[in-house]
Amino acid sequence: MAMAALVAIATVACQGQAGIVPPLEQHPQIQVFFNHNQAAKYTDPYRNIERLGDNLEKIIVDNINAAKSSLDIAVQELRLPNIALAIADAKVRGIKVRLILENSYSRGWSELSDAEIADLAPREREHYQEFFKFADLNNDGQLSENERDRRDAIRFIKLVNIPWIDDTADGSKGSGLMHHKFIVIDNRIVILGSPNFTMSDIHGDFTRPDTRGNANNLLRIESPELAARFQQEFDIMWGDGPGGKPDSLFGTNKPLRKIDYFIIGGAQVRLKFSPAAKDVAREQTSNGLIATAIAGSKKSIDMALFVASDRYLSSILQDKSQQNIPIRALVDSRFAYRDYSITLDMWGIQSAKDCKLGTNNAWKQPIKTVGVPNLVTGDLLHHKFAVLDRNSVITGSHNWTLAGNHTNDEALVVIQNDKVAAHYQREYDRLYQDASFGPSAKLSQASTQSCNGKGNLKKEDLKDPDI
Repeated sequence: MAMAALVAIATVACQGQAGIVPPLEQHPQIQVFFNHNQAAKYTDPYRNIERLGDNLEKIIVDNINAAKSSLDIAVQELRLPNIALAIADAKVRGIKVRLILENSYSRGWSELSDAEIADLAPREREHYQEFFKFADLNNDGQLSENERDRRDAIRFIKLVNIPWIDDTADGSKGSGLMHHKFIVIDNRIVILGSPNFTMSDIHGDFTRPDTRGNANNLLRIESPELAARFQQEFDIMWGDGPGGKPDSLFGTNKPLRKIDYFIIGGAQVRLKFSPAAKDVAREQTSNGLIATAIAGSKKSIDMALFVASDRYLSSILQDKSQQNIPIRALVDSRFAYRDYSITLDMWGIQSAKDCKLGTNNAWKQPIKTVGVPNLVTGDLLHHKFAVLDRNSVITGSHNWTLAGNHTNDEALVVIQNDKVAAHYQREYDRLYQDASFGPSAKLSQASTQSCNGKGNLKKEDLKDPDI
């Protein structure tokens, strides 16, 4: 049996114990994993908690450990020590290793000075305190050098001299967001999806034992042709690497790549990298690919999205709704009620911005199947996927926003295959079964007041998100 097949079998087989529902059959070359998968169990290696779900960190580590020649990783945020250790081990084995990070996350928490810690914004301070408790292995209230080395993944990456850059390598202060979450292994295998390599995106917050991690999905795809395209994306961003010329390209400085088409084990796959400049024809952008896929749906549209704010996508969805195509949508509660969210359109609510501009994107026939998932406090809906007609999937790192389309470094895939779609459909149905639907009373009141000239929405509610 070929080595690739053995690794794929091991990846599927070693996720842990059986869960509470039977596992679904995997596509031989396109495997799908969810950290909330009800068909699997594992023990969180950091909190020692047995829980339902695929161990996404172990899947990543196992595939890194199986690398034979090369390992290219582009991820917005890397905080998990076991992944950092696997990367270091690969380098020791003689594997060519390269790493690209988002500049906002390219410093380890333990690298911050006391003054920098004191100056952290409240949200970042909370993250630092979470790291401190995660790293304080002996609970003595201080961090030793050994604890910093063992728990600060970025510090460890630098300590063992892993070649890395961030999105300031082009000579700028950073692109939009280097928002990628992909790995290319041996020019044959691509790992991609929605999670950052962090506790909160994979296992759950260290100090909140009830959390099970932001809901995320991960794909392992074996295809030299697909890997070549991801390799090209990586090389464009990498340039000549650390310490060289400022020839790395990020954001809209990258050349426009058209939509690529692949057949992988009978599955039809479309691939698009973001961003695209605003003067690029819409159909050639990532959101354009999403719109095309949605427009082609005939039976059903199910969406599980961290955030969605592109009004063009709202108009495409409204067209499908008027064609009596059933539409269901779940958006993370942090964003679903914001003025810029297309959930307002779907609920038939005129946004405050529309009131101010004299426009109205509210659907003429609102739908009641739009809401927010019921998650443990601390966990988020971090997916960026849709299931169309129960046989096609849109997924990747790409948020359905203008920033995702025109500013950030992203990857988006559309996969048409019954086996692949079945995994996403099960995850969607799990999230949907106890979700809350419709606008909050507070949102409805705020919208009415805004359109009557009495509203007082914050600027961040009106401004399109940068993710």
